Amino acid sequence: MDRSQILLLGLPIFLFCSDILNLFTTSSPPKPTPNDHHNIHQFQTKPQQVLQQQPLQFPTQKSSTIVGGLGNIGFGSVININFCVSCSYRGTAVTMKNMLESEFPGMQVILANHPAPLPKRLLSKVVPVVQFGIIGIILAGEQIFPRLGFAAPPPWYYSLRANRFGSIASTWLFGNLIQSFLQSSGAFEVFCNGELVFSKLMEHRFPGEIELRDVVGKRLASI
Repeated sequence: MDRSQILLLGLPIFLFCSDILNLFTTSSPPKPTPNDHHNIHQFQTKPQQVLQQQPLQFPTQKSSTIVGGLGNIGFGSVININFCVSCSYRGTAVTMKNMLESEFPGMQVILANHPAPLPKRLLSKVVPVVQFGIIGIILAGEQIFPRLGFAAPPPWYYSLRANRFGSIASTWLFGNLIQSFLQSSGAFEVFCNGELVFSKLMEHRFPGEIELRDVVGKRLASI
């Protein structure tokens, strides 16, 4: 077998062996060129430049001097809440006072009793006199009536005297109810700097907290 035949037979074997080696060996990646490194660095720094050029926009906060959207328009103002003390309106008045003072910083809210009309007040002064008079007659009617010119006490005296303690208790309780009714005005009047802004006597109802805040706010804004 001459040399040329050996080469022809050995060449396929060599190619087959080289293919087998290429399957189990990996070639190292090519080294980046200076131009490639510059492109990679530019690609990495570009998003940072975009973030610096476009900062995030956050909504600005409102000024701390504004409270409830009404500001300090209530500073130096005076609110008078005149209510019926005997009607147990004090709790509602205190609630409204706290609400107005929180919504209008610097505002002074004054609570006071709203008196009943003069005729009712005069009658309420008479009720205790009548109470003690009836109780005195029940206890000592047999001595009182002869001094008043009566020969004998009237029949109703004996009816009251038959149940002395029940008559006294009924007179006391019934008199107190009448006196409380005469002293009550049923009022809940709100004045802003001397001007009436809400009247329960006219509206026949209590104001709502939001309603009263808006009414007072409009009044202060118009000054």
